[in-house]
Amino acid sequence: MHFIKLNNLLVIALVSTSLLSSYAYPGFNFGWGGRNHGSRGGISYGLSPQFYQFSCPQANDIVMSVLEKAMAKNMRIAASLLRLHFHDCFVQGCDASILLDDSPAIVSEKNSGPNKNSIRGFEVIDEIKAKLEEACPQTVSCADVLALAARGSTILSGGPNWELPLGRRDSRTASLIGSNNNIPPPNATIENLITFFKRQGLDEVDLVALSGAHTIGVARCATFKQRLYNQNGKNEADVSIERTFYFGLKTMCPRSGGDNNISPLDFGSPRMFDNTYFKFILQGRGLLNSDQVLLSGGVIKTQELVKKYAQDEAFFFQQFAMSMIKLGNLRPITGFNGQVRKNCRRVN
Repeated sequence: MHFIKLNNLLVIALVSTSLLSSYAYPGFNFGWGGRNHGSRGGISYGLSPQFYQFSCPQANDIVMSVLEKAMAKNMRIAASLLRLHFHDCFVQGCDASILLDDSPAIVSEKNSGPNKNSIRGFEVIDEIKAKLEEACPQTVSCADVLALAARGSTILSGGPNWELPLGRRDSRTASLIGSNNNIPPPNATIENLITFFKRQGLDEVDLVALSGAHTIGVARCATFKQRLYNQNGKNEADVSIERTFYFGLKTMCPRSGGDNNISPLDFGSPRMFDNTYFKFILQGRGLLNSDQVLLSGGVIKTQELVKKYAQDEAFFFQQFAMSMIKLGNLRPITGFNGQVRKNCRRVN
């Protein structure tokens, strides 16, 4: 397990600010306003790793306890929770909008193209939230539950730990349009991926590092079928796929049917958070087009990063942790804005 420590001076300064407000108003960070766009050194203004130090000090222990039991029953849940956090943050920022069900006032993001019939993990989030409400009523936001669950899933899969800024509040809205338009598709080109990430203030380093989350989890045949049979609209396979890998994929993902058949994104160690994903990309064994184009897309920066992460797992872990902090800092709702939902599926 790796613990990433960032910019000691800044962390200490922000902790001091958080402690002062926590003594007066436990669990609430005042004075920073609404949607937050600024961050420095991995810590976003208005967020602090010590946010629940006095109002709910057992918050992370509760999250980890539920995760351990959930992962013992279903190891796929770790990847599902990481994906849930990613798909949340790329729409309206990290505000738990993805958790809202349809209602007279809400058109749920769960029905978007990237999410429908594929996004999972809601029941685990429900269980975590229920236990947090028992211990610390209306204190820990659903947005922070998603961030804590993503980190916990990474740790319990053998990946890095990091100091996680907390204090997000929950949205009262969702955006089906945003979910359809802002989440990178599995068949994206490298240019598309860079554009999707830059829209969020994330760069090529973040793109490659966060793609490394595909070291765990699976993908449906429908998400990579195009690569096997019609990559360029000419009924031909993607030439970048290693041939043995290609024939293996064809057996479980036929030209017709089988769309819901699943394949590991990293078939070497699908349950272990490691750097094998990048090693397979170097061999032409990236499952999704969006995986393999990190190398084959012709962008020198992403090519170099794939090679570095394949060679040095500790370096990948360090960058993944920093990029996850950056992801989690996307436009959080803070201060008096938003709310702390009692039930993550609906507004209060």
